[in-house]
Amino acid sequence: MQTPFDIVSDLWTLAGGEASALDAVTLTGDEPQLPSSFRVAVAAQSSIAAAGLAAADIWRLRSGQAQAVSVDMRHAVVECRSERYLRVDGAPPPPAWDAIAGVYRTGDQRFVRLHTNFPHHRAAACNVLNCKAERDAVQSALMQWEGEAFETAAYAAGGVVALMRSHQEWSVLPQAKALAGLPPVIIEKLGEAAPKPWPAGERPLEGLRALDLSRVIAGPVAGRALAAHGADVMLVSGPDLPAIPWLTIDTGRGKFSCFLDLRSEEGRARFRELLAGADIFAQGYRPGALSVLGFSPEQAAEISPGIIAVSLSAYGHGGPWAGRRGFDSLVQTATGFNHAEGVAAGIDGPKELPAQMLDHATGYLMAFGTMMAKARQAREGGSWHVRVSLAQTGRWLWDLGRVDDGLKTPDLPADAAQPFLEESSSGFGPLHAVSHAAILAKTPAFWSRPAMPLGSHAPQWPPRG
Repeated sequence: MQTPFDIVSDLWTLAGGEASALDAVTLTGDEPQLPSSFRVAVAAQSSIAAAGLAAADIWRLRSGQAQAVSVDMRHAVVECRSERYLRVDGAPPPPAWDAIAGVYRTGDQRFVRLHTNFPHHRAAACNVLNCKAERDAVQSALMQWEGEAFETAAYAAGGVVALMRSHQEWSVLPQAKALAGLPPVIIEKLGEAAPKPWPAGERPLEGLRALDLSRVIAGPVAGRALAAHGADVMLVSGPDLPAIPWLTIDTGRGKFSCFLDLRSEEGRARFRELLAGADIFAQGYRPGALSVLGFSPEQAAEISPGIIAVSLSAYGHGGPWAGRRGFDSLVQTATGFNHAEGVAAGIDGPKELPAQMLDHATGYLMAFGTMMAKARQAREGGSWHVRVSLAQTGRWLWDLGRVDDGLKTPDLPADAAQPFLEESSSGFGPLHAVSHAAILAKTPAFWSRPAMPLGSHAPQWPPRG
């Protein structure tokens, strides 16, 4: 199996980085760190290291100064479970899941997973099943369904569910074949534009403006990583969109947060103004969903020539499932991870990875691709499009290999995160939260703005410099 350094090297080469930059990277720690038959700790370390190296290389381009980058595997694993370790005024996280979320058997003795943390997703599942939002009622109703038929019907009704498949079952589906030739990070030129000079600043991304139109974990983690290296990140949410408060706090560190209703002409007009002044536009909507509002990657490049447009999806931008909603837990279920972990554990049914690793790793790969594209824009011009998906990251993780007896590894003890926690103020009260695991020798990562409630700021950029 590849070493963590080899994996970072492959990512770096894939994105067009100069091989000499890899001399700056130091990776410490040994796997396994968590109970899993997959190399989740290595995925955490290598994705964070790739993003950290991209930030360091941008600093070299801006200042002429090289710097060392180090990532400890334990710290990376803790950061990729950051939502578990967040404390707000000393209080631990509330329950992560809605009462009816989780795994159920179907009438053909398959397993399906429901994601019902958002009210409209819960309602969609219950409407298809014609039952109350209670676990026993859901299980009873699902015994009248075949698993794949329910998955299809629930998606058609606006729900988010997944049938548990083995990796072999997943691999023969048209969607898996559509992803088979794709790298974990795609960087493509959108069109012509003049190179943008780097703004003044004392940090790698200082003076750069990034619009963050994403929710839950992967996209917000990417924005948090950009903010850690100095970018002005504006999280844009709709006043009526549901959110998961604990994740908003954890991933909101370092960001501005405003409300805009993109369904209204006024909201779209204000968003166009923000976009015209942005360097980066990252979003987690289903492929094609923003084009009807006038904000597809191509449209964004017309509004803001030289933009780095970044698209996150669940199952990839092509293939029959491109338009499917999805979350980490569902992609794990659909693509074979839950089945494989269950088999490795000797249980009849699904077993989750010990972290939302598809989400977190995708977030750092998203930040990595964004920075590599921005460096390319500054060097040669153009508008650029970066594409990532949870399913592409899943295929990358699968291809890293398996860990013999990895499930015998004990989970991290309760105090394992303590060395990596930092205290800060916020709009929610005092926070204890995980610091960034990529240690840059000359430009340390930190969040200069506190996490704030959604909509706390006006939808306008701060002055540069």
